[in-house]
Amino acid sequence: MISFTSLLRQRPALLACAAALAASAPASVAWAQGAEPVMSAIDETMMAAFEADRADILAMAGDYKVRFDMQESTAWVEGYEPLDRKISGGHESVRIIEDTGTKIVLQHLLVVETPDGENFIVKHWRQDWEYQPEAMLVYSDTGEWSNEAISEEDRKGKWSQTVYQVDDSPRYAGIGEWKEEAGVRRWASNWTWRPQARRDAIRETPYDRYVGINRHSQMPGGWIHFQDNTKMGMVDGELKPIVQEYVLNTYTKFDDYDTAAADDYWKSTADYWEVVRAEWDKLLSNKGKIAVTEYGPTGTVISGELLEMGTKIHKGEMETAAAIIRAKELIGSDTLRLAAAKPIEEKASN
Repeated sequence: MISFTSLLRQRPALLACAAALAASAPASVAWAQGAEPVMSAIDETMMAAFEADRADILAMAGDYKVRFDMQESTAWVEGYEPLDRKISGGHESVRIIEDTGTKIVLQHLLVVETPDGENFIVKHWRQDWEYQPEAMLVYSDTGEWSNEAISEEDRKGKWSQTVYQVDDSPRYAGIGEWKEEAGVRRWASNWTWRPQARRDAIRETPYDRYVGINRHSQMPGGWIHFQDNTKMGMVDGELKPIVQEYVLNTYTKFDDYDTAAADDYWKSTADYWEVVRAEWDKLLSNKGKIAVTEYGPTGTVISGELLEMGTKIHKGEMETAAAIIRAKELIGSDTLRLAAAKPIEEKASN
């Protein structure tokens, strides 16, 4: 595991993190004007927690057999009948595509065997982890996302997790602290808004968004992702809870499938997807709001074409440069900046 001190030597950008950690050090710590933080003075407990957090996040990378277990449970409105339990699964490879120390990006890739015996790669969801973030992406309304400031007190010692859809457009984010309780170490988010998942968006439902909590935890031989979702919909002109849902995604270490297919796909398309991510980031860089047209079967109205171009690049049927030009056109045409650039003011601590 990369040590905190080693990271600081290798990445100057981490000095800001060190300064934040040092804020909790004893008052007797001496700082030389213009000098780097004195590492030995930083609270060792926070250093150890930071390294343990990183280890848990990085341990999610690997090759897995995945089980998706979804169950609507409690109806919150009279007359609604919860859906039957649904269980599915597959093979998923999770790769670390960025690690700056205080930011870790994990890309999920589904490996699907077709009836003719070939492997088809589905670029799946992406999760970005950031330590003590100054702002966090929030789902503010149907198809709308904005950056919300996080006060220094509310972000201290915490990690945000931002989840992106298959085309790297935003989905939801939350912030929380890794803690050990009853012998289990887990990360739990705050309550956070998110759009419907594909399983609901492809059919008629009385709800159109969720508010939920995410939990991540290591387990022997893998890790779990648990969601506690309240599905919300309009009732008599008001947004109200319709039904509760529990989702348990279990990632069990397993490599008896064509894991090389996932790596080959990513090697051939990484440059393309890097530009796609950058285009989305550019739209959010002014810390205003953006709107993305949602589309049930694929997430957004442009995700189908963006994913198809990735497949064509991988198969040698399209040049990366041409796909990048088209991707920029698609992202630009499907987004609308709703607010002028404004400096974000930190929210007051609760």
